[in-house]
Amino acid sequence: MNAEFRAPKGTFDLVPPRGEAMLAVREAMAAPLRSAGYGYIETPSFEETALFARGVGESTDIVTKEMYSFTTRGGDDVTLRPEGTAPVLRAVLENNLHRGALPVKLWYSGSYYRYERPQKGRYRHFSQVGAEILGTEDPASDAELVVLAVDAYRLLGLTGVRVLLNSLGSHESRPAYRAALQDYLRGLDLDEETKRRVELNPLRVLDDKRPEIQKALAEAPLITDFLSPSDRAHHETVRSLLTAAGVAFEDDPRLVRGLDYYTRTLFEFVHDGLGSQSAVGGGGRYDGLSELIGGPALPGVGWALGADRTLLALEAEGLALPGTTGVQVFAVPLGDEAAAWAFGLVTTLRREGVAADVATGGRGLKGAMKAADRSGAKYAVVVGERDLAEGVAQVKDLATGEQQAVSVNELVTHLKRLV
Repeated sequence: MNAEFRAPKGTFDLVPPRGEAMLAVREAMAAPLRSAGYGYIETPSFEETALFARGVGESTDIVTKEMYSFTTRGGDDVTLRPEGTAPVLRAVLENNLHRGALPVKLWYSGSYYRYERPQKGRYRHFSQVGAEILGTEDPASDAELVVLAVDAYRLLGLTGVRVLLNSLGSHESRPAYRAALQDYLRGLDLDEETKRRVELNPLRVLDDKRPEIQKALAEAPLITDFLSPSDRAHHETVRSLLTAAGVAFEDDPRLVRGLDYYTRTLFEFVHDGLGSQSAVGGGGRYDGLSELIGGPALPGVGWALGADRTLLALEAEGLALPGTTGVQVFAVPLGDEAAAWAFGLVTTLRREGVAADVATGGRGLKGAMKAADRSGAKYAVVVGERDLAEGVAQVKDLATGEQQAVSVNELVTHLKRLV
């Protein structure tokens, strides 16, 4: 490599054709949301550090180890966003969207940043599509989001995505479970950092992926044994709605996620073809998050789907990566007069919805035809000064080699029929 600079460790460049595939993945994830009436929202790439400390949770790995935080020249403490829910909720409150008709349904797409040990499927810069429903405690909203995510994966052709489902309960259930879990964990031989987590937020210990910790948790109490009647009813409604919608799911009473704001419904989308980093998306309900960041009571539920890991899942299933249709028509001008004419042709074709490109730089016929083949176009339009004088252009099928002369006055209509 001759370049002086490289992409920062743990990040990557998206270049064609993978960049086109990533764009197509994000569009496929957004398609079910758009059809369900979700509005698009976009927030800054950085926020006040306190937003994530309060919202995500000061005991989480994200806040304690993984955030890109810095002080601006003006003395403000800011952080590159490690997740999307807290910024979206902040924007909803700041712009008074919650004072209008409820629920508020939003979707977003962008880059997120976490300082982690780089490995396949886990990067320091990653892309997600997210969705949130704010202003309702209705379990139908929880089920709706799971269904929309499943539909997005199906739209991409994925068949190996599994849905894991759990309930973390609410303020009615959590205190008793927290106490029981702490009693159990205090009886284990744990390292000092894990012992500190036991006191701050024992659910974080359940999310510890170390084999020795998971083995020690084998007999830990389950939240599902502590659910209040209302929490249990909420969870059973979500389960029945998913079943009615034809969504298969697996009950996972040990499922937790690395964010403190979750309550009640929790879900994760996993793909076994990705190895240890099997999660391709996830989310859940966060009914108390608004109050944590200084807002009014505003229940919510949402998810984020990882575009990077979804690409890996597509590859694991041997599926062709999605992308744009590419160039359909490639113009090959021979001579200056033909070059000016060809420029006008491809401009017209593009405006008519036909993907088109043109050979530039005064290439000869052989070089221009090689460029046409590399473009992936189905047809080449070859035109020289003699053709223009006769009012025709040569349309060549690049797959069969067949060629025919077409009147320049009918050329655009002819090409639109072909493609």
